[in-house]
Amino acid sequence: MDNMWTCHECGQKFLHENQNHSCNERTVDSFFNGKSDSVLELFQYFIQEYQKIGGFVLHPAKSRIAFAAKIRFGYIARVGKDFIDIALTFNKAYRDNLCFYRIGEAPGGKIFQHYIRLKHKDDVNDEVRRFMRVALQVGNKQPITE
Repeated sequence: MDNMWTCHECGQKFLHENQNHSCNERTVDSFFNGKSDSVLELFQYFIQEYQKIGGFVLHPAKSRIAFAAKIRFGYIARVGKDFIDIALTFNKAYRDNLCFYRIGEAPGGKIFQHYIRLKHKDDVNDEVRRFMRVALQVGNKQPITE
């Protein structure tokens, strides 16, 4: 993630200098205000497991926490009482997999958001790790190796 431009206002890192974005004062911690310790622990576990796959940064925004390498490749979509919904971004739909409860398609059919619900640490299984790896390859603008 070298050679990234950092916004002087909010500290977010981007691939391109002066990249359009919304500066905000949200923090990762603010998403977990009032949430259970178990959900915070699950989030921390997920991020630690993801960082074992490769490097990325977290970009807290108004309604989500995005994952970014060279580009954004997913996000925490929702933090519930006892779960975390995660969306991973791909350039095709992976429909024949049990880990996704929903797949959303952007207009034009070139971007697909794949939603995973985590309730327990063991939900981060081999299948989920495989797709975490693929999404990070998308984020790093690398060829997909499955």
